[in-house]
Amino acid sequence: MGFASGSAAKMVFFRRFGLWLLISSFADLRSGDGFYLPGSYPHEYQVGDALSVKVNSLTSIETEMPFGYYGLPFCRPQEGIKDSAENLGELLMGDRIENSPYRFKMFTNESDVFLCGSNPLSSQDFDLLKKRIDEMYQVNVILDNLPAIRYTKKDDYVLRWTGYPVGVRAGDAYYVFNHLKFTVFVHKYEDANAARVVGSTGDAADVIQTTGKSGSGKPGWMVVGFEVVPCSFQHNAESIKNVKMYDKYPAKIQCDPITVAMKLTQNQPIVFTYEVAFVESDIKWPSRWDAYLKMEGAKVHWFSILNSLMVIAFLAGIVLVILLRTVRRDLTRYEELDKESQAQMNEELSGWKLVVGDVFRAPDHPLLLCVMVGDGVQILGMAVVTILFAALGFMSPASRGTLITGMLFFYLILGIVAGYFAVRIWKTIKCGDHSGWVGVSWRVACFFPGIAFLILTTLNFLLWGSQSTGAIPISLFIVLLLLWFCISVPLTLTGGFLGAKAPHIEYPVRTNQIPREIPPQKYPSWLLVIGAGTLPFGTLFIELFFIMSSLWMGRVYYVFGFLLVVLILLVIVCAEVSLVLTYMHICVEDWKWWWKSFFASGSVALYIFLYSVNYLVFDLKSLSGPVSATLYLGYSLFMVIAIMLATGTVGFISSFWFVHYLFSSVKLD
Repeated sequence: MGFASGSAAKMVFFRRFGLWLLISSFADLRSGDGFYLPGSYPHEYQVGDALSVKVNSLTSIETEMPFGYYGLPFCRPQEGIKDSAENLGELLMGDRIENSPYRFKMFTNESDVFLCGSNPLSSQDFDLLKKRIDEMYQVNVILDNLPAIRYTKKDDYVLRWTGYPVGVRAGDAYYVFNHLKFTVFVHKYEDANAARVVGSTGDAADVIQTTGKSGSGKPGWMVVGFEVVPCSFQHNAESIKNVKMYDKYPAKIQCDPITVAMKLTQNQPIVFTYEVAFVESDIKWPSRWDAYLKMEGAKVHWFSILNSLMVIAFLAGIVLVILLRTVRRDLTRYEELDKESQAQMNEELSGWKLVVGDVFRAPDHPLLLCVMVGDGVQILGMAVVTILFAALGFMSPASRGTLITGMLFFYLILGIVAGYFAVRIWKTIKCGDHSGWVGVSWRVACFFPGIAFLILTTLNFLLWGSQSTGAIPISLFIVLLLLWFCISVPLTLTGGFLGAKAPHIEYPVRTNQIPREIPPQKYPSWLLVIGAGTLPFGTLFIELFFIMSSLWMGRVYYVFGFLLVVLILLVIVCAEVSLVLTYMHICVEDWKWWWKSFFASGSVALYIFLYSVNYLVFDLKSLSGPVSATLYLGYSLFMVIAIMLATGTVGFISSFWFVHYLFSSVKLD
């Protein structure tokens, strides 16, 4: 997976700034005490110490369905297969990190190490290996929380990939990579106090404590790089009959990544070997993830985003200025007239002044609107807080699953805010009557999670049927349900109770008993509402490409600082677009602005979904099979529903504030 370049220094800045905030809060600690952010400190190894090599799920951009490493006839560890500690986010992402048979010792080079010989390939294993090779599955190996990285040359470019392919197809023959050449880059541990090492990467591997080692007089070493070169080598199966695991292979192995020799043959075993070399490196521990965060075309990435931000900010500023000038001019002209002139003006002119008695009339389906706004507040709050923490370095790519775990945690906690907003709007629509707030809160707690549960369950059945590790286990389903009903629902009900006790927003004008007839419009108003989503889409479509690439092409997304700026700009543009559309509607005496203000900005989700379909057709051409396409479209649908609720909420709240302010400023004597 090619990774992009140039931004590593900026990510280090955000990491250091975030860690500095925490360290400064513990300034009263003694200078000799070490301060550790959980999982952020380096691991010091002495020469000869055992290094834990792990394997993760097999992944492919062809199918987007991960599978377990030991589902293929690979060598197994002598002590048996053991799962590593996993967080909730790892399980949801399909990661299954397990121990491996590879055995490394710090600064101990080894070559021609015999690992194992598989059993003769059965027809089932033979067909499965061929299928995984055709689907371009990658094997992911991890050392000290660093994925193995592989370099290949194409023309004048050097491409970076994490992991290595299971094998390769040449004509009708299939070849498997059965010899691995590992290179481990190490850096001398320079400071016994890990508090001096600023730049957390959120590593979360098995910890080897540094306390006491520095006093032994022996230099400690940190792992700062991990590379792999896969080779297909034809072993002599007869010569390894008396060779045990980790013994020296009887013959010298020449690892040539360009040629392939180990052809897959049914009823024939596969012999696996490896070699490892340790190289001292100048790379410091805080910078060891820089190689994974490099991507060709970085200048295009940065300049495109900057150009997009400047253009959209300029357009949004023009829209805001025009709007404020128009509204201010109308208000000034209206208020400078005497009562008789105002009455005459009302008779002669049409516009927003004529809907003063209908503009706050309750919308159709008010309960659904309150529920959607409440869920939108919850989703938007979760996005802002999560991206902010990620921008400060607390959810770096090095800590697998942390981003998903953080999003889930913040979503649960913000249930109290969702219940409060939904019930308060409900109480406002009903002019101070808070009856039914329990039903509103309950629906807020179940609406979006229910949609998510339905989509994920449907997709999970597909993953279960494919025996993918991306399928959520039954135990995790139970955990998610418990989190939903034991944390999210009570917090949402608590927020609803607070919203019911809070004073409602009083309307500045009275609503007539008989609704005013809306004049026929020249163009369908909903056509304008749907078209309004193009401007918010323009603020994020460039960043959306990088997000989609990280989700579906296996790249690491790390420019959360830019994403935070884009999110803030998106909120501003959504507010302005919805505000302008609302003003245009009430100017033509269309007082049904409630739902239109929601979908004026929420319609950006429609364009994101169309972009997702475009990305599937033109960028994910290799995505194979109806199951993979269904998974892609299902996850995309889940994403756009969340975006619709969040952006629609921004539009509705801004329009409500604008309409309330506009009619509060008019003399109604």
